[in-house]
Amino acid sequence: MSQFVIQGGHPLSGEIAASGSKNAVLPMIAAALLTDEEVVLENVPDLRDVTGMLDILEYLGASVSRSPGKLVLRARKVEQTEIPFELCERTRTSFLFVAPLLHRAGRVCLHPPGGDQIGRRRLDAHFYGLRGLGVELDEDKLEFRRDGRLTPAMLFFDEPSVTATEHILMAAVVAEGKTTLLNAASEPHVQDLGRMLKGMGADIEGLGTNTLTVNGVERLHGTTHRVVSDHVEVGSYLALAAATGGGITITDTVRGHYWMLNRVFERFGISLDIQSDRIVLPEGQVPTIRRDAGGATPSVADGPWPQFPTDMMSPMVVLGTQSQGTILFFEKMFESRMYFVDPLIQMGANIVVCDPHRVLVTGPTGLRGQTVRSPDIRAGMALLIAALCARGRPSVVQNAEILDRGYEKLEEKLSALGADITRE
Repeated sequence: MSQFVIQGGHPLSGEIAASGSKNAVLPMIAAALLTDEEVVLENVPDLRDVTGMLDILEYLGASVSRSPGKLVLRARKVEQTEIPFELCERTRTSFLFVAPLLHRAGRVCLHPPGGDQIGRRRLDAHFYGLRGLGVELDEDKLEFRRDGRLTPAMLFFDEPSVTATEHILMAAVVAEGKTTLLNAASEPHVQDLGRMLKGMGADIEGLGTNTLTVNGVERLHGTTHRVVSDHVEVGSYLALAAATGGGITITDTVRGHYWMLNRVFERFGISLDIQSDRIVLPEGQVPTIRRDAGGATPSVADGPWPQFPTDMMSPMVVLGTQSQGTILFFEKMFESRMYFVDPLIQMGANIVVCDPHRVLVTGPTGLRGQTVRSPDIRAGMALLIAALCARGRPSVVQNAEILDRGYEKLEEKLSALGADITRE
């Protein structure tokens, strides 16, 4: 197990390129199983979660060729329909192989998926959607079976779950008829999966909205697809630059992915120059909380797209500790995400934990170097940002491997911005 050793206390500035989206490429790897033809993915980030999904794909019988930023995948035949526990537990998206395996083999058995421990993450929407499409399933044993093609349906999700939308979309594109998904997720990575499926011959309407209409086809073909850039990674580096008092330019971005993020940074008194293919956070800005009308304490709350992404809450809490004023963070989606603030308090942050979902942050506070442990990907990045703000003795962020699941070339990018960071 490795750890990061960080000497913080100075502004970080420079230019980096956005990586391909982790949350887009993982379901795309599962979707490659929907066809026996070659699927080529470009702009693929080098992440542990990507490796975990590729290991499952290879186990099922597919060939995998990997080069920097590129995957060539081909599942000429399916050799396994049961995925062992040790592969399932490595990543949350292991569950997304159910629909492609049903299409190719008619049955599948697997184990509960892994992933970050940030609270309960329901599978109910997956079960609901699969049942609606005619799948016979045993929820307790996680066994699924379907003879012949899936049947179309009109489905309404009780929550706009990203992974459930991706999963049922993969099932619906090969169902026999028209399927409508209501209250579907519309995040950029969901849209990008849809574009990849359309490139494989799928008939999908409504991408970018909460209603998806899918006319199933009997067969999909291969495709070449460039993975969209990761808006959460971009947001994390913007928060890092703002918190340390630096400036940053991030290239390979998509302008339309950052409108809500921009509104939240405005709440911290930080201006962004959002261009068609890059974002600039100018140097020399002092984070200052802007009160709501009437002098009320402002808040940052997460929600389904296009609201503020839940994965950005942790990095923004750290920015709050370095901002003049008081702000409330309201995490609505996961009941355990905010537990990571305890190490921040030990580092000197002025944070009041109101309940498992809400914390009140007052700043700016001088953070002290400490030894902390990364509990999940986004909290780990937040603790890295805090360590880069901290003065005094070096900070140690343990469990560094968890950040490798979600942030590509982390030390390289941080070093390019002037960070004093080493991995031990």
